[in-house]
Amino acid sequence: MPVLGEAVYRLYERRLENGLRGGALPRHVGVILDGNRRWARARGLGSVAEGHRHGAEKIHELLDWCHDLGIPYVTLWMLSTENLGRDSRELDDLVEIIAGTIHRIAHDPRNRARGVRITAVGALDILPDPLRRALKEAEEVTAGGEHELHVQVAVAYGGRQEIADALRGLLEEQLAHGRSLEEVIAGLTPDAIAGHLYTSGTPDPDLIIRTSGEIRLSGFLLWQSAHSEFYFCDAFWPEFRRTDFLRALRDFGMRQRRYGR
Repeated sequence: MPVLGEAVYRLYERRLENGLRGGALPRHVGVILDGNRRWARARGLGSVAEGHRHGAEKIHELLDWCHDLGIPYVTLWMLSTENLGRDSRELDDLVEIIAGTIHRIAHDPRNRARGVRITAVGALDILPDPLRRALKEAEEVTAGGEHELHVQVAVAYGGRQEIADALRGLLEEQLAHGRSLEEVIAGLTPDAIAGHLYTSGTPDPDLIIRTSGEIRLSGFLLWQSAHSEFYFCDAFWPEFRRTDFLRALRDFGMRQRRYGR
């Protein structure tokens, strides 16, 4: 970008950020990191893995932006259950990239100083062993102390599967306590089901962002997004800029949230 263009861009970015001051910011942002493969193909890169690598670098920038703005919860959809059915070579590359990204987040001295906490959500038992071990290690390393930023990593994640697993967990719990069928049915309340979701204990997302121009959730946080605001951005994830993030936050601040009322 030419020097003049860069200066204009930074001026616009500061103007966006100044406009957020004193306004409503989301407490929890969920992000569908979409478009890595298409970005790589559009640029004629050697493999789609290059798109995933560039996308992984963008995650570190996003966490910086969230920390700087005081947003305490971020959920990143990094691997869906459908992704596990991809070509084995691409999946191996993706698993390696995700594991490396999680390790870097957990061990980055700046993140340690900020109190970043990592938790994994999804059907973790079906993950390849290297990724499952990397996630467990990151959770353990970041578990202690005060936390300014809680990063949920959604891997082997699907919204329908999460709800099915939550219902199964609730029913098993009720049966283990000797509840009758009538008592089990009476206990099927939204709060009871929510307590068995992968994300139990984390506030529902206020804002969900999806990159790459796709205008759908594809199963991301189906239960938790009942009252979320959505923002769809045309940029592929590797080219998502701080300006795009600030625009999403500006759009969120302009909406009147009704929570179904």
